[in-house]
Amino acid sequence: MLELASLVILGILAQWLAWKIKTPAILPLILIGLLVGPVSTFFTEDGTKWLEPIWNGSEGVFPGESLFYFVSLAISIILFEGGLTLRKSEIGNIGPVIVKLISVGTLVTFVGAGLAAHFIFGLTWQISFLFSALIIVTGPTVISPILRNIPLKKHVSSILKWEGILIDPIGALISVLMFEFIRVEGGQDFTITALTEFGKILLFGFTFGFTFANILAFLIKKNIIPHYLLNVFILATVLGVFVLADIFAHESGLLAVVIMGMVMGNKKLPNIKELLYFKESLSVLLISILFILLAANIEVEEMLLVYNWQSLILFGIVVLLVRPIGVILSSLGSGLKVNEVSFISWVGPRGIVAAGIASLFGLRLVREGVEDAEYITPLVFMVVLFSVLLNATTARFFAKIVGVFIKESEGILIIGASSIARLIGKYLQENNRHVVLLDSNRDNVKKAKEMEIEAIEGSVYEDNLFNNIELNDIGYLMAMTGNSDINKTAINKFQKQFGENGSFRVITSDEMTNPELNPEEGLFSHTDDYIKLTELARKYPEIHEKELNSKEHYEGLIEITKSSPDILPLFVKDKQGKFTIIPSNSSQVEIEEGFKLVYLGKVLENEQNAEEPATT
Repeated sequence: MLELASLVILGILAQWLAWKIKTPAILPLILIGLLVGPVSTFFTEDGTKWLEPIWNGSEGVFPGESLFYFVSLAISIILFEGGLTLRKSEIGNIGPVIVKLISVGTLVTFVGAGLAAHFIFGLTWQISFLFSALIIVTGPTVISPILRNIPLKKHVSSILKWEGILIDPIGALISVLMFEFIRVEGGQDFTITALTEFGKILLFGFTFGFTFANILAFLIKKNIIPHYLLNVFILATVLGVFVLADIFAHESGLLAVVIMGMVMGNKKLPNIKELLYFKESLSVLLISILFILLAANIEVEEMLLVYNWQSLILFGIVVLLVRPIGVILSSLGSGLKVNEVSFISWVGPRGIVAAGIASLFGLRLVREGVEDAEYITPLVFMVVLFSVLLNATTARFFAKIVGVFIKESEGILIIGASSIARLIGKYLQENNRHVVLLDSNRDNVKKAKEMEIEAIEGSVYEDNLFNNIELNDIGYLMAMTGNSDINKTAINKFQKQFGENGSFRVITSDEMTNPELNPEEGLFSHTDDYIKLTELARKYPEIHEKELNSKEHYEGLIEITKSSPDILPLFVKDKQGKFTIIPSNSSQVEIEEGFKLVYLGKVLENEQNAEEPATT
């Protein structure tokens, strides 16, 4: 009981520590696992571990094969959650790069790392290529935390995210084939076995994943599953699909759950957000437990096998030679710049699938007396630990060196996706600004997406926005909802992360009637609240630009807009096309000749006509 409780407590503490120091949680989790596992044997009188996942094969927290059953089921949930986050809209013109990374890149890693392991450690060819198959995968559990803390262009983040999720089942598939090769006496028998296993994995993985995803989508849309059972029902289905596919073809369950997640994630299902939150929380708990368990299960003798100069050479070849070659070949003809290719080459940490399957296969082959099998688990863990440590500590610095780090966060997050927010968002997007709308109203989000504006269905009261790697380049925040509490919450909660260059909100009706209450973060005008903004957007759904001659000219136009209910100043656009959001205290804006006033409402042809309110 104490060991099980300790697993959860230590795992969550490690997650909190990782969040605090902004590093992937896998790093403190593995270190804690090694500390309570093999390292702890140096501090006990009888040489036992503080935490023993398996002891003598029959005792421990998870005796016998139960540890690997738990690992397999947990990985299936993690990969399903990853599949849910993949959106077809994210691919765009980077689809060919992703396909090459999980095909050409996979082949390069398999061959290159296998050759390196054989010649550096002198391992048998079979074990060498099993090792290389296991380190093919990168994984979303380690990629996402690294990318969250680095402002990158969206397509670079998307490439790494898609690769991390899609390559997991591919790496697992190749690992299974190598595992079968080792257990079968080569030659024609292996060829037949390999082709048979490969075909079965693809057949049952795609079939079960696609079929059950559509069945679940149908049940959800028809409200056949009660709301309070929805999350746990889907969880049970995921586990059932994983096990069922695995019965028909060993390891096809991993492919099945990824396909299932991808299909459901692109179905536009109701309550999909709730499902993502539930699965994300569950994945955090499972990852916390898994890494501690697997690291603690390593023996001191296994660690000593790989703690030497040979490991450093092998790791250096994998990171500095094999990975870059695979990325370079995959990016040929893609249009990616050299600096972007360099960064993608540098970021390739290994994750939970590599560690989990390595532990499973390594122990089984050791029990069967296969030569050099004892190297599998510690070598893979070495690559996992070193790659995460390297990328977590250097990715941000390396991004700056190669020039993919976004120095100025010019993206704009607009809270609310109403008609006025969509109108402003579309204008900014057409002027080459990254715009994201956030709204809890599904219809508003749908209308924004129909206008090809990036929109997220969510609430300012949720914390998951901080983990969205698509918002890495956001530097401006505009709260434009009809709820003053939501607007104020957005400013207080998100201004440090998303509003470093400016945080603004629509003023309230009380602030509009009392100029003395005009807040510092007031947006556009102290005489226009949300209702007036919405009415004006409905009456004049068009944004105009007027060239400015001087600061005095600008101030004169602002005075005119204050007296006209049909004109609202929005931005000042400089000669390079850079925008400055006009605050309710408009005197704060710097003006030069040639700048333009961007405004909403009736056309401001000249100052005299603008002073006359339009009649309805």
